[in-house]
Amino acid sequence: MPQANPLKQIVVKQKEGKPVGIYSCCSANDYVIEAALECVKRDDSCVLIEATANQVDQNGGYTGMTPKDFREFVLKKAKAIGVDESRIFLGGDHLGPLTFAALPEKEAMEKAEELVRCYVAAGFTKIHIDTSMKVADDDPNIRLSDAVIAKRGAHLARICEETYQELLKQNPNAVRPVYIVGSEVPIPGGAQEEGAGMQVTRVEDFKATVKTFEKAFAAEGLKETWKDVMGVVVQPGVEEKDDGCTEYDRSKASDLMASIKEYPNLIFEGHSTDYQTKFKLRELIEDGVGILKVGPGLTYAMREALFALANIETAVYHGKEEALSNFIDVLEEAMMEDPKNWKKHYHGDDNALWFKRKYSFSDRSRYYMPNPKVTAAKDKLIANLRKSGIPLSVLSQFMPIQYTKVREGHLENDPEALIKDRIVNTIDEYLYATHQETLF
Repeated sequence: MPQANPLKQIVVKQKEGKPVGIYSCCSANDYVIEAALECVKRDDSCVLIEATANQVDQNGGYTGMTPKDFREFVLKKAKAIGVDESRIFLGGDHLGPLTFAALPEKEAMEKAEELVRCYVAAGFTKIHIDTSMKVADDDPNIRLSDAVIAKRGAHLARICEETYQELLKQNPNAVRPVYIVGSEVPIPGGAQEEGAGMQVTRVEDFKATVKTFEKAFAAEGLKETWKDVMGVVVQPGVEEKDDGCTEYDRSKASDLMASIKEYPNLIFEGHSTDYQTKFKLRELIEDGVGILKVGPGLTYAMREALFALANIETAVYHGKEEALSNFIDVLEEAMMEDPKNWKKHYHGDDNALWFKRKYSFSDRSRYYMPNPKVTAAKDKLIANLRKSGIPLSVLSQFMPIQYTKVREGHLENDPEALIKDRIVNTIDEYLYATHQETLF
């Protein structure tokens, strides 16, 4: 018998006035996924892990993984850590013609159909349908209408539903997918224009999105499926930037947040919540944002840990420079050799670009971690520190929070354990905000 999706409990609890939500771990990075799963085990809780359309698609995306591969990748880690797969929700983010937008509508939508089909068939149960981007034969000078966006989105929802019915034949207990509609500013991956503006979604625009999508679902014969649309992406006034973020200001978003109370089956999904304080994250949950997306904030924490370990390595191996991994320099070389993943996002003179490649909060360095040279340098860094050991004095200098946990017996003084614990610092701020342990 088909199973109801437990994520709908977020809507139930929100409408009961309980500040409960879930954070969405938007990453395909090994350390990030492992850290998220270890938190599930620690807290006997749950986790939502999402892959984006450019990371994972029917052709492998930039990770080289199809949706089926990504599911197996996550579940293999879960099994090793000791987390039951019932505690893991897998989501697909920005599913639509995003990566096929250079093609005419017919071809772009055919590829988008196959994209969503692969996600649902692989057992992903949270599907964000995003058809907000123009394709090649859309007029570049005219805003894409809500009607066109919704029509394309509803069509993809029908493909999802048909795929789910096929999945039920193989697995009668397959969990029903839930859907998220709408999009946000900036585009997936972060703003590309320097000083790109950000505005809180207007109430009338949010309501128009809901009305137009509901009508489009009905036109596709999906009136019942509309009940499984649980969230709408809006811009509540948050955005990460190179040197910080635009903090949530609930006074500026008060009208938008009040409007969600008119919809008993809907919550808001907030993108780009990276680097908000845990108190601002909790305010977002209290105000009606049931899903908090975070991506760069998690890999930035990982990058911080790797740089800290590189500095520890330099201190420990002083006088033996030939043995160093030179991780920071190798990462810089990889980014300079192939600048496509950062050049549209970082702006300024050579000094500013050097700084941003290393320390920008938008963390474009995450795209270079799978680079073979970077991976080899990272592996050498870890091997060096395991060989030498990490003196508590330099651990205190470069990773003081982890130093305290090691001294108190809560954390192993091992380089990979230290990396994941730095990521856990960030995850814990989201767990403080969401109370997601109450979903089970």
